[in-house]
Amino acid sequence: MVAIITGDIINSQRDSSSDWMANLKSFLGSLGNSPLDWEIYRGDEFQIKTSPQKALRTAIHIKAIIKMNKSLDVRMGIGIGSEAYTAASVSESNGEAHQRSGRMFETLKDQKLNLAMATGDEQKDRSLNLMLKLALDFMDNWSEVSSEIVRITLEYPSESQQEIADRLGIKQSAVSQRLQRARMDLVLDLLQYYETITKKV
Repeated sequence: MVAIITGDIINSQRDSSSDWMANLKSFLGSLGNSPLDWEIYRGDEFQIKTSPQKALRTAIHIKAIIKMNKSLDVRMGIGIGSEAYTAASVSESNGEAHQRSGRMFETLKDQKLNLAMATGDEQKDRSLNLMLKLALDFMDNWSEVSSEIVRITLEYPSESQQEIADRLGIKQSAVSQRLQRARMDLVLDLLQYYETITKKV
């Protein structure tokens, strides 16, 4: 079983900065090799292969990276299932996960959603997508500062607030405030729940 994330950058044509591309490539490079494990194509679209358990954490991490740029956001469809054919690149491979990811991604704009998933289990999909919809209510409104604190927390999960403060050159109390504004406690609760129910996938 694999997870495929299909996504594109919202408003990329309005953003003259290429910072997001360098940051995105740096993160994706830590996940595996391109184009087997991840691929960026047509300038602002991408596809990633990961494990089902890591899929949501990866997607939220990408959202935080992209939303560090004021005008940008990202739309992603996650598909979980088998991979029947493994090609030299993730975009040429095929199987349930690829098809579910692609189909889900294609529906996002009409649904006015930026993140949703398909696992093949209708009941599980309904529960997970409801949770994601509720989480997007605040994640879609992350500021650049909130996005940065989410990204750092996900990249350095064992660091204390004081260590994050030292990294950013700010006070520990400021880190605490930023984490509260980003609703990081809810993000981590969501990830813990998701990772628990996908352990057996």
